[in-house]
Amino acid sequence: MSPLTITARDAATGPVLEITGDLDYETAPELREAVDGLTVAAGQLLILDLAGLDFCDSSGISALLSARSLTLEQGGAMALAAVPANTGRILRVTGLDQVFTMHPDATMATARSSPAS
Repeated sequence: MSPLTITARDAATGPVLEITGDLDYETAPELREAVDGLTVAAGQLLILDLAGLDFCDSSGISALLSARSLTLEQGGAMALAAVPANTGRILRVTGLDQVFTMHPDATMATARSSPAS
């Protein structure tokens, strides 16, 4: 198991959370707490950079959905960046690849001129 680390930074498009380690039953509340502590203004884009994500189970997927819901409630949008192959497969199998906007990396995501949900 890899410990979960969440690092926040700001980009021109809005906040970016860099997530590394395992996002699972034990650590999913940490992501929820990190997102709860953010303010995503209307028109801003929250990016979850998953380049360092080692593992994601159903609790992690649920935390990603919660982050998206909270962001939408605040009037912002959310995107995933650098989704690892194993997590991408889960998103495709469950149809969530149609729910999340995904970018190859955080640089591409923050270069977007118009946020998408």
